[in-house]
Amino acid sequence: MIRFDLSITLDYNVIAQSDYVFVIQPTSTPYQRVTWEQLVTRPQLAIEEEVHGNAGSPPNRHLRLVVPPGQFQLRYDAIVDLVHHFALPSDLREVPIAELPAAVLQYIYPSRYCQSDQLLETARREFGTMAPGYDRVEAIRRWVQERTRFQIGSSHSGTSALETFQCATGVCRDFAHLMIAMCRALNIPARLATGIDYGADPALGPPDFHCYVEAYLGDRWFLFDPSGISPRMGLIRIGTGRDASDVSFATIFGTVQWTMPRITIRAEGDSLNGLVQPFRQDYAISTDSALAEPDEAVLQLQQGLSPPAAASTGRQLTDT
Repeated sequence: MIRFDLSITLDYNVIAQSDYVFVIQPTSTPYQRVTWEQLVTRPQLAIEEEVHGNAGSPPNRHLRLVVPPGQFQLRYDAIVDLVHHFALPSDLREVPIAELPAAVLQYIYPSRYCQSDQLLETARREFGTMAPGYDRVEAIRRWVQERTRFQIGSSHSGTSALETFQCATGVCRDFAHLMIAMCRALNIPARLATGIDYGADPALGPPDFHCYVEAYLGDRWFLFDPSGISPRMGLIRIGTGRDASDVSFATIFGTVQWTMPRITIRAEGDSLNGLVQPFRQDYAISTDSALAEPDEAVLQLQQGLSPPAAASTGRQLTDT
């Protein structure tokens, strides 16, 4: 089991009263548990949390606030426990369309930022002759990483997979959208997940929100990071959706000025008590069993360690 200590601080100068929708809190699934959390806003504001998502996918936690003009800060702290399902890549097959669960079908269609229908020829030329399976999806991941240059500021919130393919530069969001579009062009269900870039090279800047990919193989969703920034074992789950339009960490209706998020994330290590540090390895990794029964890994989470004494009171969600 991996235990993360997470802190997120967001600062805004609100010019006119604005509505905010945040998706910044890790969700709870059979493989991930939010052991403790605390949310504080300055000034103190009413907060509404709604939990929903696409059918057959882990739910997303939406925070809704109405913020008056002036300085506004939101701080979120959490302790998150995570376990993984491991599999041999050679054991994982692509699932024929006729066998895909209905809840998975939405992830083979084009979406706002993943125009798979416009990349059919490219996908077939590059990967159409490869044997279907995990290795083909991993080849798509490597292809995206090798042909795309990571460059902060090279894209914007409207940049799509097609534009990333054409300009060959982008950030993690763009890498993920391009990989998703290529997978869907080959009828491989793929979706976007958001988290934090744990383990990223400090040369890329301070910790930030991160986007990665899940592909449906066999009977569950497996993790891929086309940017190569983070070890897959270090990827917590905040949001899950068809593309970034479903899981933007902040959607703001109004006029505001913002600064870069201030984020810290630390993985605790305590081998005597079963806590390990994330590391890179070659197994296929999953944190969503989809419609399959969760495996024995979840028992470790259910029977896991108690949180540190400072957090032993359980879940706290405050707005003071």
